[in-house]
Amino acid sequence: MFSKFTSILQHAVEALAPSLPLQEDFVYHWKAITHYYIETSDDKAPVTDTNIPSHLDQMLDILVQEENERESGETGPCMEYLLHHKILETLYTLGKADCPPGMKQQVLAFYTKLLGRIQQPLLPHINVHRPVQKLIRLCGEVLATPTENEEIQFLCIVCAKLKQDPYLVNFFLEVIQDPVLHLYRRQNKLKAMASKESTNIITEDMLKGQESLATDTGQPIQPEEIPGAAGAEQMEKEDDLPHQGDDLSFSLDELNVASSPESSTVGPNQDYNLVNSLLNLTKSPDGRIAVKACEGLMLLVSLPEPAAAKCLTQSTSLCELLTDRLATLYKALPQSLDPLDIETVEAINWGLDSYSHKEDASAFPGKRALISFLSWFDYCDQLIKEAQKTAAVAMAKAVRERFFVDVMEPQLMQTSEIGILTSTALLHRIVRQVTSDVLLQEVVYFILGEHREPETSTDINRHPLRHRLIEHCDHISDEISIMTLRMFEHLLQKPNEHILYNLVLRNLEERNYIEYKPLCQEDKDVVENGQIAGAIDLEEDPLFTDLSPDNTLSAQEWLSASPPVSPEHPKNDGKTEVHKIVNSFLCLVPDEAKSSYHVEGTGYDTYLRDAHRQFRDYCVICLRWEWPGSPRSLEKCNLEASFFEGHFLKVLFERMGRILDQPYDVNLQVTSVLSKLSLFPHPHIHEYLLDPYVNLASGCRSLFSVIVRVVGDLMVRIQRIPDFTPKLLLVRKRLLGLEPEGPIIDHMTLLEGVIVLEEFCKELAAIAFVKYHASSTP
Repeated sequence: MFSKFTSILQHAVEALAPSLPLQEDFVYHWKAITHYYIETSDDKAPVTDTNIPSHLDQMLDILVQEENERESGETGPCMEYLLHHKILETLYTLGKADCPPGMKQQVLAFYTKLLGRIQQPLLPHINVHRPVQKLIRLCGEVLATPTENEEIQFLCIVCAKLKQDPYLVNFFLEVIQDPVLHLYRRQNKLKAMASKESTNIITEDMLKGQESLATDTGQPIQPEEIPGAAGAEQMEKEDDLPHQGDDLSFSLDELNVASSPESSTVGPNQDYNLVNSLLNLTKSPDGRIAVKACEGLMLLVSLPEPAAAKCLTQSTSLCELLTDRLATLYKALPQSLDPLDIETVEAINWGLDSYSHKEDASAFPGKRALISFLSWFDYCDQLIKEAQKTAAVAMAKAVRERFFVDVMEPQLMQTSEIGILTSTALLHRIVRQVTSDVLLQEVVYFILGEHREPETSTDINRHPLRHRLIEHCDHISDEISIMTLRMFEHLLQKPNEHILYNLVLRNLEERNYIEYKPLCQEDKDVVENGQIAGAIDLEEDPLFTDLSPDNTLSAQEWLSASPPVSPEHPKNDGKTEVHKIVNSFLCLVPDEAKSSYHVEGTGYDTYLRDAHRQFRDYCVICLRWEWPGSPRSLEKCNLEASFFEGHFLKVLFERMGRILDQPYDVNLQVTSVLSKLSLFPHPHIHEYLLDPYVNLASGCRSLFSVIVRVVGDLMVRIQRIPDFTPKLLLVRKRLLGLEPEGPIIDHMTLLEGVIVLEEFCKELAAIAFVKYHASSTP
């Protein structure tokens, strides 16, 4: 009560007293703080019962006022006094000793406001960045303390200042010239903390002597001169001593280093205490504090200074924190999760990881754990995306090695169908969610490996996980097959060149799927007349004798749709005429197996718009990969090498060959992946997947040849099914929702497969036309 009355009286006196020059006023408030330590007899009273908070606020206001009254960049006498008299050092010492109780909060708040409100650069001053560095060490030492809020605000303002002037980060990289000596000091510091007795006893005579010294000589009261903080400052001195490891002859036995776990792996000789404090606070039970700490780390990793990036990844536990928490959250997930729940859970933002089970109408078991995992993965992704290049690479490699390989791979390689389905669905969600190019690269290497040489049928399991995932595309469980195919479909849409090259392109580089015959003079004459030597005219093939006018495009339609012939773009540009390719796909399915022309709005032209949009998007992605505009010359290809389409296409072609006997959902997914592959603007992919007229080498197959075999099987099976066409039309209408569900129809799987086959052929025709038109346009 008496202290409150004194405070009120003090304010009244200050209000009535005449205004003093700013410097005198500033010195008065600082001396009032030091007087407290002379006059107090109760060192247990909380700081809020004293005038110290008020005096600190007044000092800050004076500094701000002084700066506003002066020209930009000019240092005033009050700021000079603060710097020269090492006031921040003294405050740090008082805060470390927490004398009186609560002083640490006041000091943190003063530092935060000082750095935030003063516009001129303060951190370059040694009497600022040294005490700031020391205060950083106090932050995050103990979680859930009353000072946590002030600690994170202080650390974040320091991070913000470093973001404004990145070179300042070098002041916060502490060089440890002798790791053994550093370890010795650390051990002594711990011993001193353990044996420290009450250091907050204020000796009045001593402080009176220091006060008179400060008054008479104008020199600052040094931090070590305040008995209440003597023990704390002594420990700081041990860290600040000049490094004299070369001159000191300590033995390892004397330092007890041999038995120390730290000594066996002495890391790089630097400390990054700002990062370490933030890492500690990310573990705070208070979610707001943890998010703020994550934001601070986001600022620090983006600093362009190479030394800071190296120290960040090699001398701190940042990589371990990211990966260990990912692993912990992943292991906390239920063993079984519905793939639909994993796919449809709302978009995750790492800073808004707030979820209430009671308020969620679509809650499911494990949703809280799933959101937490995806939220933290999103943070890792964004952190790597924002990070300086070398730091980003180091963090991404750590995520791959310590999380993907150590934690996820065993789950994906297991034999339990429930476990495979859940882990594949989670991998699919990760592939969809990742946005950082550097982390995407590591995800791709994890799934596919780093091999780029052509595959052979004997080494398809060189990368076990890749082999297993591709095999899962043809798993006995349709759910696992569909989920794995969807994962690969989304993987193909990611902006990474290695994905398509590893899965497909490396096996098409030599074009050894072509049977190459040098042209004789007669063949050359035929080519000059607009025909392709050795090509089969599909319109004369017995398989395509049932053409109807509805199945082909008229000459007038092609003239209006195709680009005009010009000297720069002659008709014979080395490509098969596009109208023949389009009609080849449109005519693959016989008339009696077609049902789309009976339903309005299901024609081939409906695919053109989607194909154009998707192809344009793919071109944007692939533009930076500098793919060739035309196929590699056959004279430069190794056509003698045996051709293997690769494990991925092998499984897709086998699935495609069973389209008449597979469930509808599986067929949709298989054809979706193949259409995505066909859209890529690479000449070898276009030739191998979309050119029916390519002369295949012996024993080779292409997408077109696989479909031809399916159609041949279909024509035989049609004859055995009575009323095939009416049944087919009814199934199509049911799939489109035009007819209500009724009695089960015989051969439902076959009928649905025929419908998917017809639609897929129309889609391929649209893709071929769009790609030709795009490549022919000047």
